Amino acid sequence: MDYVGRPLLACIFLSLLLLQWRFPLRRQHFSMLRRLVRNFVLSIPGFAIVRSAMLPIPIAVAIWAQHRGIGLLNWLSLPGWAAAIATFLLMDYAYWWWHWTNHMVPFFWRFHNVHHTDLDLDVSTAARFHFGEMIFSIGFLSLAVTVFGITPIMLMIFFITFEAATLFHHSNWRLPIRVERLFNLIIVSPRMHGIHHSIVQRETNSNWGTIFCWWDKLHRTLRRDVPQDEITIGVAAYRDEKELTLGQLLVLPFRGQRPWRLPSGEEPDRTIQAADELAE
Repeated sequence: MDYVGRPLLACIFLSLLLLQWRFPLRRQHFSMLRRLVRNFVLSIPGFAIVRSAMLPIPIAVAIWAQHRGIGLLNWLSLPGWAAAIATFLLMDYAYWWWHWTNHMVPFFWRFHNVHHTDLDLDVSTAARFHFGEMIFSIGFLSLAVTVFGITPIMLMIFFITFEAATLFHHSNWRLPIRVERLFNLIIVSPRMHGIHHSIVQRETNSNWGTIFCWWDKLHRTLRRDVPQDEITIGVAAYRDEKELTLGQLLVLPFRGQRPWRLPSGEEPDRTIQAADELAE
């Protein structure tokens, strides 16, 4: 991870930063530099947890499970190629449920809310996670590795791919519509994830996938029917940038969470459904 994964992810981040500047998908409303600095300073504790615990602990669990033959893939003894495919499918589906949990369980939403309060969405938002959410992710990832019997090397390959997909679909890169339609047969795209970051709550409660979009199709939570220029990014109750300083974001999970309404009391919604932007 230190010698291959992080340099690779850094190159992907810089490439997406350039591409979203050159080919923007949505108009940005707030200072990109200020958001970039804030998001990355906020992410420092999370990065430290990933490096010191979120990867080492699940890897140690994976080694332990492999030596004792614990977990689904250890019981099945599949060929290497089949085990690799199964790893990606099982882990990505498990993360679909973990993402759903972070929204639907109020305790976990307190921490995940920090990610969604970004008032614009771009590749830097992929780093905007509260350290508390990273801590809880250690337990989830360790449990998934044990139940599925994921090998250490496949865990590392999956994790790097997972992080690359997270950077990609959070980016503000406008792909040619035909290219994005092809991507949408398999993977989550920036347009899809942009809908997930809408202040309209029923749009936020869709497009939960990280790598593959199949799980949202399976659960009928896939949405592609909102044009990007109609999306307002963020959480309805947190619209004032002055309330989203670094210090306030760090303590946000420990304060009372506001109901999903605009400061005016209005509950944002759409009365007219737009055409399917990616299916037209």
